[in-house]
Amino acid sequence: MLAIALVHYPVVNKNGQTIGSAVTNLDIHDIARAARTFGADAYFVVTPYADQKRLVEEITSHWREGYGAGYNPARKDALSLVRVSDSLAAAIATLGEECGEPPLVVATSARAGDKSVGYQELRRQIAIGRPTLLLFGTAHGLAGEVIAMADAMLPPIYGAGGYNHLPVRSAVSIVLDRLVGPARD
Repeated sequence: MLAIALVHYPVVNKNGQTIGSAVTNLDIHDIARAARTFGADAYFVVTPYADQKRLVEEITSHWREGYGAGYNPARKDALSLVRVSDSLAAAIATLGEECGEPPLVVATSARAGDKSVGYQELRRQIAIGRPTLLLFGTAHGLAGEVIAMADAMLPPIYGAGGYNHLPVRSAVSIVLDRLVGPARD
């Protein structure tokens, strides 16, 4: 099983302080579409905030059960992957129960860190069926406590210059392509 967790708490702001960030409609839709495109089995939106959880449920129910389900069946299919979780620990426990073993928890960041695993090695683990949960942070990235609880960390995605602050939707797509997209020369 391959799953994604978009973490809204705990994440850091531009000053490095631990915060909770707001859920966005675009992240819900676009990451669900990327997850479905690349064959992920689940997409967890992690937030402890009741109003943010309600927002996710309202958006997803419109496309899964409401008018949007008939209007855009492809969106319904993608949004069927979305699950709301109060915490990262709860998402990990849910996956562990479903898979019969704890998932390999892999953090992502725009900054290099310890516990690095290469894309090719993680690609091999996923290909042999190792349950894997990819963690993506909102705001200015995952808080240190989240990175500390991860089993491994992927290297950052670097562009052509010194600027390195991708939208999370873009980062998810790039990482999924590297891990489960078709092999290229």
